[in-house]
Amino acid sequence: MMREALMTHPLDKLSLFSNKRLQFLYNRTMKASPFNGRPLLIATQHGKEQVIAPVLERVLGVECFSNSEFDTNTLGTFSGEVERTLDPLAAARAKCLHAMEAHQCDLAVASEGSFGPHPAIPFAQADDELLICIDKKLNLEIVVRALSMDTNFNAMTIRTKAELLEFAKKVQCPEHGIVLRPEKEVYDPIYKGITSLEELVHAFKTLKYQYENVYAETDMRAMVNPSRMKVIGEAAEKLAEKMASRCPECDRPGFGITEVQKGLPCGWCGQPTNSILKHIYKCQGCSFSKTVLHPKGKTKEDPMYCDFCNP
Repeated sequence: MMREALMTHPLDKLSLFSNKRLQFLYNRTMKASPFNGRPLLIATQHGKEQVIAPVLERVLGVECFSNSEFDTNTLGTFSGEVERTLDPLAAARAKCLHAMEAHQCDLAVASEGSFGPHPAIPFAQADDELLICIDKKLNLEIVVRALSMDTNFNAMTIRTKAELLEFAKKVQCPEHGIVLRPEKEVYDPIYKGITSLEELVHAFKTLKYQYENVYAETDMRAMVNPSRMKVIGEAAEKLAEKMASRCPECDRPGFGITEVQKGLPCGWCGQPTNSILKHIYKCQGCSFSKTVLHPKGKTKEDPMYCDFCNP
């Protein structure tokens, strides 16, 4: 089956090697990379290869191509017309495996995004991006996440054109796309990928002619959501770093953090806080593990983050 390598990429959208460790890993391991020269499938229909491919190609030496045989929307859509029944990791894994089967390849990457309250700051919205790489040749599954509050995720019921334009301004349309439909739980008719104010107003008037109100939400598909695309790019850097990291014992790729332990002691009372005390690294192959104390460079936490000193 013919594969088309991604020959050009919009590098202005991504600052390659903003992570100094990525540059170090690239310089050290490029020639010896077990991924060098291998085709890598990016299982997406929403343009994510724009920010994933440049990093993986530069760091790992792979030749990326994007999915064309498998419809990733069959696993669920953000706008709800196809229910998302799998958790993010299971959905990303399913994207990888189905696309790999369709393209008859043994190395693939897929992503899955989740949007909602930040796990540590409930009143703030967050974008949680998960990336997975499956390598059937080396029997590897490598997973990373990037969590960001830089998201325009939002939705509301719209009654007037003035409300519509105010919502559009708030969610950064036309730079970011909007979805319109009659109600939150009504999916037909639905207008997706709206990226012009003229188109937005026209779709609103069309729906308003038939329905009392219109439900507006941000279109969270990557190709019409630059904020999300940026976070996916950050996750791609994490994935490249983890794929380039080797086990000190058996040299297997994917040696990375598998557990984060909290408990950094307070600088005043010495009680454990919710700040990170140690990172634990573990190899998927030989089970070698390494513990790194004080990974953030701090041995004590500021009392303002202590539940005892500052309840």
